[in-house]
Amino acid sequence: MTAPEKTTRDPHLWVPQRKVTDLEGFREKYAAERDKRLPNTGADTYKAIDFEGDFASFDADPHSPGPRTTPAQAADLDMLVIGAGFMGISAGIELKKIGVSNFKILDVAADFGGTWYWNRYPGVRCDVESYVYLPYLEESGYIPTERYTRGSEIFAYCQSLADQFGLYDHALFQTRVTDMEWDEDSARWIVRTDGGDEFRARFVSTQSGLFSRPQLPGIPGVEKFAGHSFHTSRWDYDYTGGDSTGNLEKLRDKRVAIIGTGATGVQAIPQLAEYAKSLVVFQRTPTQIAPRENAETDIEWFKSLPQGWQTTRRISFDKCAMDRATAECDVDDGWIKFAKFQMQAIYEAGGMEPTVEQYMEAMERSDYEWNEMLRDRVDSIVSDPEKAEKLKTYYRTMCKRPGFSDDFLPAFNKESVDIVDTATTPIDRITETGIVVGDREYEVDLIVYATGFQQGRTWTDKAGYDVTGRNGNRLSKKFAEGASTLHGFLSQDFPNLFFLGFLQSTQVSNIANLIDNQARHMIYMVGKCLRDGVRAIEPTAEAESGWNQTIAEHAEMRRDWNTTCTPGQYNNEGRVDDKRSTLVGGLYGPGYEYFDLLRQWREDDRFEGIAVTR
Repeated sequence: MTAPEKTTRDPHLWVPQRKVTDLEGFREKYAAERDKRLPNTGADTYKAIDFEGDFASFDADPHSPGPRTTPAQAADLDMLVIGAGFMGISAGIELKKIGVSNFKILDVAADFGGTWYWNRYPGVRCDVESYVYLPYLEESGYIPTERYTRGSEIFAYCQSLADQFGLYDHALFQTRVTDMEWDEDSARWIVRTDGGDEFRARFVSTQSGLFSRPQLPGIPGVEKFAGHSFHTSRWDYDYTGGDSTGNLEKLRDKRVAIIGTGATGVQAIPQLAEYAKSLVVFQRTPTQIAPRENAETDIEWFKSLPQGWQTTRRISFDKCAMDRATAECDVDDGWIKFAKFQMQAIYEAGGMEPTVEQYMEAMERSDYEWNEMLRDRVDSIVSDPEKAEKLKTYYRTMCKRPGFSDDFLPAFNKESVDIVDTATTPIDRITETGIVVGDREYEVDLIVYATGFQQGRTWTDKAGYDVTGRNGNRLSKKFAEGASTLHGFLSQDFPNLFFLGFLQSTQVSNIANLIDNQARHMIYMVGKCLRDGVRAIEPTAEAESGWNQTIAEHAEMRRDWNTTCTPGQYNNEGRVDDKRSTLVGGLYGPGYEYFDLLRQWREDDRFEGIAVTR
């Protein structure tokens, strides 16, 4: 089932040449690099961009055709779905499959797409193979044009799914929830919006919003800059020219700065480097850069795939990417090459049944060797030794999301491109004219913030509204120190309210697969309730407590890993005890085990751990 390789590649790029024996030396080097970036202020390293407030202008929708013109609505619904990304699309499709048509899908955006509506920066692509990333490929009949499709194609695919499955008739865009309250007498959620709407919904699916709520760096003076600035997820093409494919011609005479070299920066920087008069990249922590190996889709191969291929391919990818005991995989990309490299090291260390000590040492040593290969790759591409050194990564591979690019590293060979290591020389402040580092000010016309999305705040802070459940219980209070759910979906005293995304769920590389599994699981519960005449569901105290304990145990198992990692999103900027972060507060893992758990729970069909009101 594996797609044929069409790319021309240099084999040595995927074959680490150095054998690492000095584990302690690498540990010391990695610890020193981590310590450069500590101490910090955790999630408070960033400024939240709220819907209202000092930085609300950074949240303005550059794609909106204008203010909402739809009159205020009032309706009694079987289900209200908040969020029109992949989760909202999947929920709508699955609702229709079980015969539910009385539902609404709300979103603050002006169209379907979620992450792919907002993130239209130049160079944007998925970093997971499109054949396992894009949902419903078999049902829609769509064939992705490339192995790693552009963001514009993914956004268009979201629109086509919504059109194909009749979801636009259920959509209400440019609409933000302002408050939600449970009415015990009617067993309905009363949901109000900034458009004056009031919905009474039997079930509510809340937004996951993994990559839609942007944040700014916690640097003094952001608001003082007199030039132009924006966040990458709100890209201003009126200023730069071009579109997500590039052609940023209006930057030919502009001095540009970009802050951040995470997954977004890796994709946007080559485009800025090509068109800007000058570009200064401000980087705290480099991203590991492996080859992209993109290719056009082989249409004949795609058409030859057997029925059920996408589910099989997704499971294969998920299991191989996360499990260091399984070598079979239909996908052959950077994620899987690293996994197989570690599996081979484990086998060489201890055969088919290595001891725990052999397993852990082989995992660590092979990770160092893999990174040595990628550091060698930097040297082979970037001609300036000083720039090259700043672009080398010294942390274990999954401390940060890996990057895959063939044009990021070459961009630094341009004389017009400079890089500033803020771990060594931090940004002091932003002025009216530029960015100050030490005794130097970099004067620029444009500042682009590639500073990611809010993960370290509470659920209600990110959502922008509070939820009042049974007996006046507030979600902001219950989740103040971290979430409390059963399987990441339901929380006691908040009946019929579904939480989605990374909230006490699982760790995955392919987030779209997580979304798909969650949507199907949620709609199974909704369908069972509607068929069986169930009035309300919520976890029992024992079941919720048990899941919280399970999540806490998994978090504890990852504590040593998280504390040795460089500060970043995965370890809440180094503050691993701040349980507000969904990624640090606890994830069940690996993903395929979590999905199996949910599948078994559905097959048992007993609503185990659920308190049912009829």
